[in-house]
Amino acid sequence: MRTKPLPLRLPPLPPRKSAMLSVLDIGTSKIVCLIASLSPCDQSDTLRRRTHRCRIVGIGHQRSRGIKAGTVVDLEAAEAAIRLAVDAAERMAGVEVESVIVNATGGRLASHLYEAKIHVAGREVAQADVHRVLEACTARGGQEGRAVLHSLPTGFSLGETRQIQDPRGMVGSELGAQMHMLSCDAAAARNLMLAVERCHLGVNALVATPYAAGLAALADDEAELGTTLIDMGAGTTSVSIFSGGHLTHADAVAVGGHHVTMDVARGFGITLADAERLKTLYGACLTSVSDESETIAIVRAGEEAERPSHVPKAQLIAIIKPRVEEILELVRDRLKSAGLPPHAGRRLVLTGGACQLTGLPAAVKRIVGGQVRIGRPLGIKGLPESAKSPAFAASVGLLIYPQVSGIEHFRPSRRTAEAAQNDGYIGRVGRWLKSNF
Repeated sequence: MRTKPLPLRLPPLPPRKSAMLSVLDIGTSKIVCLIASLSPCDQSDTLRRRTHRCRIVGIGHQRSRGIKAGTVVDLEAAEAAIRLAVDAAERMAGVEVESVIVNATGGRLASHLYEAKIHVAGREVAQADVHRVLEACTARGGQEGRAVLHSLPTGFSLGETRQIQDPRGMVGSELGAQMHMLSCDAAAARNLMLAVERCHLGVNALVATPYAAGLAALADDEAELGTTLIDMGAGTTSVSIFSGGHLTHADAVAVGGHHVTMDVARGFGITLADAERLKTLYGACLTSVSDESETIAIVRAGEEAERPSHVPKAQLIAIIKPRVEEILELVRDRLKSAGLPPHAGRRLVLTGGACQLTGLPAAVKRIVGGQVRIGRPLGIKGLPESAKSPAFAASVGLLIYPQVSGIEHFRPSRRTAEAAQNDGYIGRVGRWLKSNF
């Protein structure tokens, strides 16, 4: 089966047209399929970038298999888990899914910033000039073996004037542009697409998980003033920095909540299922005076469940706390090496299932610093109570992505460029009518 070439350009959702959208969140611990009805809405004060109201009509989630640290390690197991999640969502919504938007977490996410300038000879800046300077930026990006997931203009300049959002119609001698490119390993992206396409589903776009989580959990003012989002998944912990309303940096480390579970399983000699249960019910990364007196029951692997052992809760916390601190120290070091702007580090938002561990916000504040809050999906209707949690932020963000995908700029393929040159007035009018009515 042949996969589509990378990157995948998703056309922006027409602001006056309703749509039915399907997304697939493929994580290390769970696979989530959401089917939503999108209808045009008025601009919100807190979520100004959103053009549509999302209502969930179908949801399916399945235990993930064949995925490790966000990458496919067993194609058949991943395919089977994807099929089950999509089938559950289809049954609930009463529709058949043909294509999906998929998240990408693994594959060594990396951010690159590029700048370019062109001469405009003191005349008004036209759309063609904006296109030329963006093309100059994208021409500098791209590396062998890497797939560009997002190509986001973060601002323009005219002469000495910077931070211009839209330079069209303005006058200047030199037009500059700043571009943020987010990429991953091409092989990891293609294997992820292959697992989805083996389920007879098309892949509309690949969206970086930290970007999707930010789209769902951040209010517009937070993205404008500067916020760092930490998405703590089972196999990876990813970081995204938003400033000036744009995604300006993203990174990921291949350590997450599943590593905490494995530490608990090894420390007590119990099964992974029991370790996950203990972590969820009694786990914390903050000690208290009652931990020594409070005991928890454990059943060691191979022993009878009727005769459990009892250990102090302090032993469980002593296993969990060092691993959580290690993850947060890795995040702190990555942020420092990236040159985190001072204003972006003053506010941190936590998403992902692993961020629900008791005492984690306090640990983040102590190790990373800044004001910390738990981020949940904003402005979505129809979500069940179990899905209104940080664990579903990235899933919901995939539904929001088509509303903002129009700001991205990718270099057109040769076939696309030739079609644009041969396209006439009638074809352009036909496309406009189809998109808006």
